[in-house]
Amino acid sequence: MALRASAPILLFAALLTLPFASCKSKSASPAGVKIDQPFSGSNYESNNRWFRGTGVGVSSKQNVARSKSDLDAKNQLAGQVGSTVRSVSDQYLGETGNASASEVADKFQTLVRDVMNTEIADLRKMGEETYFNEAKGEYTVHTAYEIKKAAMWRFMKKQARIQGKVDEVSLKLWEEMMDEQIKLAEAEEGK
Repeated sequence: MALRASAPILLFAALLTLPFASCKSKSASPAGVKIDQPFSGSNYESNNRWFRGTGVGVSSKQNVARSKSDLDAKNQLAGQVGSTVRSVSDQYLGETGNASASEVADKFQTLVRDVMNTEIADLRKMGEETYFNEAKGEYTVHTAYEIKKAAMWRFMKKQARIQGKVDEVSLKLWEEMMDEQIKLAEAEEGK
C-alpha cells in the first residue's frame, strides 16, 4: 500500500525536475561551462602597439599569490618579446643576406635574455584583482601588464649599447633592426 501511495508523489517529483534537467543541458556544452576570467578579451591581448600579458597566482597567503601572478604576467610578456625578436631578427638577417646570420642571431638571443633579465622599462600595470575562497582558504590574484612596443624597442637598443656584450657589427645590425621596429610601432600609434 505504501508503494502505491508514494508512486504518484515520485511521478510528480520526477515531472518537477524534468524542466530543470533540460535547462541544464541547454547551457552546458561538451567542453564544459564557459568561465569568464578577469583581464580577458582584446583589451588585454598584444597587438601592433602593445605587448600585453596576464597572470594568475593562487596561494594561502595573499602576498605570495600576488607575487606568483606578477611573475606569470611578466613571464608571458618576456616570452612574447623574445619570440617577436626572434621572428624579426630572422626576417631582418634573411633580408640583409648576412653570411654569418646564425651566429648573429645567437648573439641577439643572448642579448634578449640579458635585457629581459634586467628591469623592464615602461612596464604598466593595467589592473589587479584579488579573490579569497573561504572554503579553501586561498587567495587568487589576477594581474595584467602592458609595455608600449616602441618604448620596449628603445629600451632594448639602449641596453645593448650599455651592456657592450656584442661586437660592433652585431650592435650596428641590432640598432638598425630596433630602429625599424620603433618606426613601425610609432606608425601604429599615429593611427
